[in-house]
Amino acid sequence: MEYLIVALSSYLLGSIPFGFILTKIFLKKDIRDIGSGNIGATNALRTGNKTLGYATLLLDITKAVLPVLYVKFNYPDYIFIASLSAFLGHVFPIWLKFKGGKGVATYVGILFSINIFLGLVFIISWAVTFLISKYSSLSSLVGSLMVPMYLIVFENYNSIFFIIMFVLIFYTHRENVKRLKNKEETKTKIY
Repeated sequence: MEYLIVALSSYLLGSIPFGFILTKIFLKKDIRDIGSGNIGATNALRTGNKTLGYATLLLDITKAVLPVLYVKFNYPDYIFIASLSAFLGHVFPIWLKFKGGKGVATYVGILFSINIFLGLVFIISWAVTFLISKYSSLSSLVGSLMVPMYLIVFENYNSIFFIIMFVLIFYTHRENVKRLKNKEETKTKIY
C-alpha cells in the first residue's frame, strides 16, 4: 500500500505544469501555443522571458526533488518508484490531458536527489555538449546517456533504472532526434 501512496503522490507533484501556470499568470498566454508547444523549461525560455524560463526550470527540478528526497529518507526501498512517478507526472500530467514536457529538468531533480554526483555527471555532460552544439535537445540526450554509462564504466551500481530513464528521455525527444538528423533542430539561447 505504501508504494501506491508513494507513486500517486510523486506523480501528482511531478504533474504540476509550472511552465503552463507561469506563462498563464505572467504572460497571459498558453505555452502550448508558443515555440515547440511543450510545457517545459526550454520552451518557457522561448517565450522571450528568461526569468520565466529559469523559474520553470527551478520549479520543474524542485517538483522531483521534494518527493524523491522525502522517499529517500522515509521509504528508501521506493526511491525508484517515486522517481519514475514524478518523471511520468511531468511527461503525462493529468491536468493537461496527459500532454506534458520532456522531463529533463525533472530528471535532473531526480538525479541530484538520488546522488549529487549523478546530477553533476548529467550537468557537466549537458553543459559541454551545449557549449559545443547549442542544442538543448542533444545536450539532454547526451547528459541522460552519460549517467548510466558512467555507472556501467566506473561504479559497481545497478544502472537499469538510469537506462530506462535514458530510453524515456529519448522517447520524449524523438521529434528532436528527427530534426537533429535532418539538420532542422533549433538552437537554444539560454542567456
